[in-house]
Amino acid sequence: MYLLYTDESGSINDANQDYFVLAGISLFERQGYWFANRLDAIAKHFNPADPGMVELHGSPMFSGRGFWRQFPKVQRIEAMKEALNIVARSHPSNRIFACVIKKSALAAAASKGTLMYDPIKLAFEQLSTRFDHYLTRLHQFNDTQRGIVIFDKSTYESTIQNLAINFRTIGHTWGVLRNFSEVPLFLDSRASRLIQLADLIAYATFRRYSKSDMFFFDIFKNRIDQHAGVIHGLYEFI
Repeated sequence: MYLLYTDESGSINDANQDYFVLAGISLFERQGYWFANRLDAIAKHFNPADPGMVELHGSPMFSGRGFWRQFPKVQRIEAMKEALNIVARSHPSNRIFACVIKKSALAAAASKGTLMYDPIKLAFEQLSTRFDHYLTRLHQFNDTQRGIVIFDKSTYESTIQNLAINFRTIGHTWGVLRNFSEVPLFLDSRASRLIQLADLIAYATFRRYSKSDMFFFDIFKNRIDQHAGVIHGLYEFI
């Protein structure tokens, strides 16, 4: 089974943020322990006595908020790089999926009647179908797998659960989801290093588009799902 750990960056309701990102990492179920151990090792640098209380989240680490205020920026940035490099050095089956939506562009399309202004629906539809297509591609290469999307519990839980049920039964724009074993699961990010890693990926992607900052995004951009020279794992509405 493949697990797609997912988180968001950017706010739907904040008028000062024009981008919304939903992104994460897909990995085979047995890879999770390997990732968690390496992320725990990074957290241990900041609290050797209790690394479990250290949460690796992009925005607080980058800006030095809360717990991270006590550490110099160079140390915080290095920890973010180290965490994202775990992705870059991991098994090639681990893939990044990301959806980037410019809210003003979507609002303009909605005003013309070509699309509904619903960033959550658009982002989840794109992310889930691209992950579903990846699983279909594995099946075509004689590696039949099922998948589950796992979100941070603070994400738009009820909205996404309803969308997932509809996509599996009524269908989405291009058909129905065929390779999911269950509706999305929601975890508290404090208990999941993989959700924290998804947060770092989403934040890096958000900075790439909102700030034209490629620093973190460049670390893992080659792990975005692609096949035969075509990038499938990145959707842009900008």
